[in-house]
Order: sequence, then structure tokens, then C-alpha cells
Amino acid sequence: MENIKAVLQQAAEDYYNGKPTMSDEQFDKLAVYAQYDEVGFFNRDNRIPHAFQMYSLQKIFSNELDKQPFGNYKGATIVSPKLDGAAVSLLYVEGQLHKALTRGDGKRGLDITDNMKSLVPNSLGEYKGALLQITGEVVAPKTIKNARNYAAGALNLKDTQEFGNRDLRFIAYGVQESWNECWSKDMEYLLDFGFDTVLSNDWTTYPDDGLVFRVDSYEDFKSLGYTSKHPRGAYALKQRNEGVITKLVDVLWNVGKSGVVAPVAILEPIEIDGATVSRATLHNMRYINDLNLEIGCLVEVIRSGEIIPRIVSRAD
Repeated sequence: MENIKAVLQQAAEDYYNGKPTMSDEQFDKLAVYAQYDEVGFFNRDNRIPHAFQMYSLQKIFSNELDKQPFGNYKGATIVSPKLDGAAVSLLYVEGQLHKALTRGDGKRGLDITDNMKSLVPNSLGEYKGALLQITGEVVAPKTIKNARNYAAGALNLKDTQEFGNRDLRFIAYGVQESWNECWSKDMEYLLDFGFDTVLSNDWTTYPDDGLVFRVDSYEDFKSLGYTSKHPRGAYALKQRNEGVITKLVDVLWNVGKSGVVAPVAILEPIEIDGATVSRATLHNMRYINDLNLEIGCLVEVIRSGEIIPRIVSRAD
């Protein structure tokens, strides 16, 4: 158990240094198992529920369009950039900024209100609706190395002045509860309140991770429903990452809480997207056999979501 806590502590330090080495979902599962409640400068018990769940999008690669979730839908769909930063929710109560949260696991996030006050409108002017959640992405320019990690790490800075000095921007992509019948109209409304939105610019100077296709009609969007993780009325279209070649040095076998044995690849260290990678997931024995992997062979490695290293093919 202490070994797991040490791994979590290192992952927390990596995250707050702007170089995350595991996903939020992985961290949360390990933290619950290890009864670990310290994360860098924060205690995870301080996570606060979002007013509305922040769903992730189903990811479809360019050669998998037959898997897109809204099938033969004939209504209007809108395309926007899938900006690559850190997702945030803003809760406005009677038109005043009440709470800003990191995405976390989509249901609860960390309180970053003090930092976000310097980045978003603190008041919605004459609008006095009881409750409004605006979601969006905090992004940094492409000119900054590891811009995504730079943005994510900045959110949890304790020094609000240092945060305010960072080159960051909040770009909105969602409204709950909506004002209009269509999502695109809500994006227009947000402009009147002083927000940037994913439709107000092409945002080519900021990093993106593909395109988002979304059903414009809220009624149709809701009728398509949700899975446990994704809305069926939207999806992210992505290009497959180009991998980096390295040598498979060894395989370690880890036994999980449920007794499932999971293999981990030990690699000759390589750099991917500014991070040094020396381990990668191998899922299970069938995955190893399907890729015909063996100690000493060359392998192609990517970082899924720019976080989790994964072997995708044998390369020799």
C-alpha cells in the first residue's frame, strides 16, 4: 500500500509541475484503493460537485467514421475545434461568479475560483438567472512548450498573482441550462457577456486535438441520450498520433486488487511530447500476442490523450 501511495504522490507532483503521468480516472481509482487523500497542495476531500456533470466526448479516429454515435441523423450539426487545454466549469448564481472548478472526474472538481476570477467575467451584467454553468477550456498559446501541461498545472497554483501572469485564455464551449433552442445560439449569447467561444474564432494559435461534431438542436441532442461517459449527440474526430520507436527491455507483471494480472512494458527511455517515457501499458496477454511482442523487439509507442503511454505496434 505504501508503494501505491508513493506512486500517487509522485503523480501528484508531476501533475502540479505541468507534466501529468496518469489520467484523473486512473489517479482516482488508485487513490480510493489506497485511501490516499493528499494531492500536491490540495486535499482531494475538498473536491466539489459540478452543478451539471461534465461528460467526456467519444473519440473517433478519421478511419472509424462508421462508429460515430449519432448515425444517420439529418439535422444541423456544428463543427468546432477541440482545443487542447484544461477543462473548467464556471457556476454563476444570480449572474455572479460563484464557483470555478477543474473538471476532475466529470462529477467533482477542485475549487479554482480565486484563480479564474482574473480570466473570466465575474458578473453577467443584467442577467440574474438563479443558476448557470458555463464550461470551457483554459488554453495556452502553441508557442509555449507543452502548452496543455502548462495550462493544467497553472490552474492549481496557490499564488493568484502568478496565475494572473500566465499567458492563458478561457474559451467557452458549453452552457447549462441553455437560453436557446440551439447550441450555436448560446455561443452567440456568451459573446455578449464577454466570453470567447469555440465558434468566435478559428483559434489556430492555440493547440487543438482534433474537431468536435455536435448536434445543434438541444431537443435532438437530449433525445439521442447518453452513455455512462459520453453524450451521443457529439463526438471528437481525431487523427492517430504518430508513434516513437524504442526497444522493449522487459515486462513486469502487476497484480491488481481484484487479482487480475496486468503486464507493464519496460522501455528504453524516449521523449514523447516533452515527457520522458520508460513504461507503457500492455493491457493483457492477448494484447501482447496480437502484437507479437517479445523482449528486445522494437515497438511503436504513443501517449493516449498525451498522458498514458501505450504500445500500438511492433516496429521491426
